Amino acid sequence: MAVETAPAGWMQDWSASGSGKNARIGVLLVHGFTGAPPSMRPWGEFLLSKGYTVRVPLLPGHGTKPEDLNKVKWQEWPAKVQNELEELFKACDQVFICGLSMGGGTTLFVAEENNERLSGIILVNPMIHIPYVHAPIGYLISRFQKMRTSVGNDIKRPGITEHGYDATPMIGVHQLLLMLKIVRKNLAKITIPVQLFHSVEDHTLPVSNTEIIMKGLGSVQKSRIELVNSYHVATLDYDQELIFQNSLTFIEGLIK
Repeated sequence: MAVETAPAGWMQDWSASGSGKNARIGVLLVHGFTGAPPSMRPWGEFLLSKGYTVRVPLLPGHGTKPEDLNKVKWQEWPAKVQNELEELFKACDQVFICGLSMGGGTTLFVAEENNERLSGIILVNPMIHIPYVHAPIGYLISRFQKMRTSVGNDIKRPGITEHGYDATPMIGVHQLLLMLKIVRKNLAKITIPVQLFHSVEDHTLPVSNTEIIMKGLGSVQKSRIELVNSYHVATLDYDQELIFQNSLTFIEGLIK
């Protein structure tokens, strides 16, 4: 699952302009913690094939080596997504954000700040907390243990990898927990349509993450779709097409 095994050009920001009637509809796709753009690139290419303008950024601290994720402040992640969002708004009339895992938590943070500008968000096994591990505990652990076993690559399909890190940087985890605490407090600010995909068998995050988000959202239009044949990185797993097709239907239903 090493970074070095990724296809050439996939471990960096990627964007492509759409075509036809959907060219001015933008979709921003955000990868997860210790992950990378390859986990979202196939989804982005699917939407591009339908004419949408897409952007798949590489989040700060990712795509290089695990130690770099211990040097990042949490504010850098939503700042990166916000910058990508602004680029889309320059060329698009409507914009959607899709987020996987921690990318889902980051998507929620940005959506809370841009609720009136966005047309909708799509979440796949989104992260809002780690049970029993609050930010102070995360900080304490990070003081004694800089790296732990990798939490990435939880994929049911054999031979598939998200090309993420082989370790979990614990200072980065502490920063992540600080961000998620703010996200959770402000969930009710989100009133735009939300589509959420949840893997029934997820070895990375418990179902409480989905339950907290669904309950806390201020959105009237919010749906939850169960994935029965995928693990955590469902965007690359057996239910990939289900995610792609349902997200397409969701977006199509909100185009003005």
